[in-house]
Amino acid sequence: MAFHFDRSEYSDRLARLLDKMRDEKLDAMLLFAQESMYWLTGYDTFGYCFFQTLVVKADGSMVLLTRSADLRQARQTSIIENVVVWVDRMNADPTLDLKNLLNDMDLLGARIGVEYDTHGMTGRIAQLLDNQLASFGQIVDASYLVSGLRLTKTVAEIAHVRRAAELADDALDAALPLIKEGAREADILAAMQGAVFVGGGDYPANEFIIGSGQDALLCRYKAGRRTLDASDQLTLEWAGVSAHYHAAMMRTVVIGEPTPRHRELYRACHETIAAIENVLRPGNTFGDVFDTHARILDDRGLTRHRLNACGYSLGARFSPSWMEHQMFHAGNPQEILADMSLFVHMIIMDSETGTAMTLGHTYLTTNDAPQPLSRHGLGLLTG
Repeated sequence: MAFHFDRSEYSDRLARLLDKMRDEKLDAMLLFAQESMYWLTGYDTFGYCFFQTLVVKADGSMVLLTRSADLRQARQTSIIENVVVWVDRMNADPTLDLKNLLNDMDLLGARIGVEYDTHGMTGRIAQLLDNQLASFGQIVDASYLVSGLRLTKTVAEIAHVRRAAELADDALDAALPLIKEGAREADILAAMQGAVFVGGGDYPANEFIIGSGQDALLCRYKAGRRTLDASDQLTLEWAGVSAHYHAAMMRTVVIGEPTPRHRELYRACHETIAAIENVLRPGNTFGDVFDTHARILDDRGLTRHRLNACGYSLGARFSPSWMEHQMFHAGNPQEILADMSLFVHMIIMDSETGTAMTLGHTYLTTNDAPQPLSRHGLGLLTG
């Protein structure tokens, strides 16, 4: 079987996880985050929307508990050797199957870490799990243990991040010739997503964002398409994706002559992202990045038009979001380290004048200045 990474890469990741488990005095981990399972073993599926968990013991042994639909998926995409299937049936409680599995693995009375804060763990599953394991052992919230290990990228991972960035650039190259009066958002979106697929990339973990006119002030995807006017604005947020690794970009393109407000907001975005490039390096924190963003935009009187975050860590992610847990927001003490892939975005939405302006792309941190992973500059785009 062909995997995205060498076996040695997966062995190194398991060793890092086991070291962290020893630090936390954990006898086992229950991984519910699909990105954790993928990072550790290569296991690739969307079956995490149902119950499944990867049990990792402190001795390095692993067992996946999943549904029959994912049995072959696990065998074909991952290094997991032991797969146990729980049976779909009326009133099924797969957490009982899990408790029996943990007992068979000699984990009764053990200290067990659980990934609670993930889209692979619903509220109902959490309740069932807690009820089943309340007297089985000591259950610990270890939601961010693996995600913390994923923050810094290996050489092999960086290769996928760089390829993802190339695909993001390809998507913008495909879009720009189409952005003009009379263009359909549908055609622009199809060209961007098509460029990623043609380049061998994957579906993104969340939808590409596209909105023009008043919808340019939205920073979420919504259904519905419109045609661009002679004087218009188009906000795009998208990502190139390689082996699930994301490199995101964001731009607001002005159709026709930019208004003075467009130019004013663009200057604010550009000044802020330039300042952040001086902060996006070891010795600073994610909170420092946000503070730089807030200070410059607030000094320009843009407090009510900006967001309360200005980016986040990227990596191998699954639906419904390509955002990692670590975000640039107030007070985040996470240190910036070398070999992080970080998306910095400036988003200004002036609802009073109906003016949007965004600017952003992905950086790879180093021991010094960050590397922008894009062949496109940060100039104001017009169509």
